[in-house]
Amino acid sequence: MFTLPVIISFVGGFVLLCIVLKALAFSFKTIFKFALNALLGGAILVLYNMFLAALIGFVIPITWVTALIVGVFGIPGIILVVVLMLFF
Repeated sequence: MFTLPVIISFVGGFVLLCIVLKALAFSFKTIFKFALNALLGGAILVLYNMFLAALIGFVIPITWVTALIVGVFGIPGIILVVVLMLFF
């Protein structure tokens, strides 16, 4: 489930988020909020696939693309991934 590219994508999205926010002169408090959102999004994605996916029958594959989207956007990224999977 957790391959090296997936872990690197989560970390890369997280680092990219922090760099962009700091470059745009956001405060540490704002960066912390975005970082917390990204970490919660990744955790929810993993927990969903571990526990709820079998019950619901809808699995969100953890690939480098989904990991990067969730790492950058956090919880709204999960919603984006679900919407994209439903339509494509």
